[in-house]
Amino acid sequence: MKTLRWGILPASSHFNLRVLQPMSRAAGAEIVAVASRDGARAEAAAEAIDAVVSASMADSGKSPTRVRAYASYESLLADPDVDAVYISLPNNLHLEWTLKALAAGKHVLCEKPFGLNAVEARRASDAGRASCKLVMEAFMYRFHPQWRRAKEIIMSSEIGKPTAVEVSFSYNNKDPRNIRNRPENGGGALYDIGCYAVSCARWLMGAEPSRVFCSSEYDPDFGTDRLSSGILDFGGSCATFTVGTQSASFQQVVVLGDKGSILIRLPFNAYPDTPLQIEVKSGVGERIVDCGPSDQYRSMVEAFSYAALSGSQVPPTPMSDSIANMAVLDALFASASSATWAPVKI
Repeated sequence: MKTLRWGILPASSHFNLRVLQPMSRAAGAEIVAVASRDGARAEAAAEAIDAVVSASMADSGKSPTRVRAYASYESLLADPDVDAVYISLPNNLHLEWTLKALAAGKHVLCEKPFGLNAVEARRASDAGRASCKLVMEAFMYRFHPQWRRAKEIIMSSEIGKPTAVEVSFSYNNKDPRNIRNRPENGGGALYDIGCYAVSCARWLMGAEPSRVFCSSEYDPDFGTDRLSSGILDFGGSCATFTVGTQSASFQQVVVLGDKGSILIRLPFNAYPDTPLQIEVKSGVGERIVDCGPSDQYRSMVEAFSYAALSGSQVPPTPMSDSIANMAVLDALFASASSATWAPVKI
């Protein structure tokens, strides 16, 4: 079986915690290189990846390839054995290294949000099309079966016409060194987790909002929004959300229809080894639907790898979706700044 050979830019804490093990088990994918701007850190990252990959292949009878360590991102991109890169750099560096990776002939799977605005997402999309390489934003939640099942229920009209989506997502992180708390890196609640709220609301509604309203509260020391609430106007229906970086850890999504509702209890940080549950209420009654277990990161990597190996020009999640999502975030930032409704310009 063919495999897509992956390079990692860089082995961030997020990558190590959530992506490394799923990627090491993904069919059609092989991690062959990792880069850091520090040689010692690159070597340490390579050794850590080697250990995880070896453990994942212990029962296969195969010997894993030693992961190469590079002391610069440019060196990794120059490696002809790297077919694709996973970018987990700070938000403000996503576009720069996506463009450089595409110019080097690599496919790109980039952490969300894709950039700092819709213009950056569009530039990445255009560059991918010009290079005939796949570019995709790593919204892993879309690959979990609980979301596909929720979408199926909505489309079946069991809960009637969707009238509202309510999204809550928060965590508590007050570390001044963390990139999520640094405005120069694209930190703050809207960028980091507001992008999920917008993405899932648009997907569940199957439409784009015409205008938005947002209110944000800012950390006096960091300068990032630590609590943001917003309204997305879909014309006859709406989505509301609250996201916070200094609140208790919490997440859920509720879809309200005119005949029923759906509650997604753990929408984003899904456990890979545990079935998740969605609660469905309608005129017929109430039920709990078990979905999974499923590793959404592994499914995402496998879907992307298969698309790249098959020569597809369209990634599993198209860049048009990423551009539209960033356009809504642009409008939310504009609304928070002006304290008025802001139009969404896609």
